[in-house]
Amino acid sequence: MGEESTSNSKPDDNNNAAKNDGSYETPVILNVYDLTPANQYSVWLGFGIFHSGIEVHGMEYGYGAHDFPISGVFEVEPKSCPGFIYRCSVPLGRIKMPPSEFHAFLEDVASEYHGDTYHLISKNCNHFTDDIAQRLTGKGIPGWVNRLARVGAFCSCLLPESLQATTVKQLPEYHHCTEEDGSGSMTSTTPHEPTESEDGDQDKHLLSSPIGSREVAFIRETQR
Repeated sequence: MGEESTSNSKPDDNNNAAKNDGSYETPVILNVYDLTPANQYSVWLGFGIFHSGIEVHGMEYGYGAHDFPISGVFEVEPKSCPGFIYRCSVPLGRIKMPPSEFHAFLEDVASEYHGDTYHLISKNCNHFTDDIAQRLTGKGIPGWVNRLARVGAFCSCLLPESLQATTVKQLPEYHHCTEEDGSGSMTSTTPHEPTESEDGDQDKHLLSSPIGSREVAFIRETQR
């Protein structure tokens, strides 16, 4: 009779070992949104106005304004940030980092991004995603995403008041955009007209209320 070979290892044990040694790999994706329906026209002129979030481990993370000295970093379902029109996604690279380690990293970063320190020109959502991308992948987001903030730093008159608190309810789909200019063809879906907030603050874009099931959950910051 031949001897039967046996193995003490199990597939689940091997998978757990792979996870425990920190070999998680996940893409880092930049999801870009239009702030206003008119953005589909202004982008062709080179001064599109965008919001962006960074997607890691299946969730999207962004930065927004509120009136309190606590974290303004939040998470939402990818491509579904309330108050903005999804435009396209830009792959930024891949990282090997367990979800628990990434969340610890994000909570630490959140202490640097309080809601009451948000500024449209000098510290906005795109500055946040660029910072996260630099720390995770070693390269920043495409320059066109935050182009208007750089221009506005020299000429704030280019930023009309109506851009400061625009809320859009419809989320049409867009083709993937290029890293060079963000241009892409929009589908035939027509977005609703924006509504303006009565808030007179000219430097903040406050987060809108949740739309349907797309809720915003703020990230708890690491206490220092």
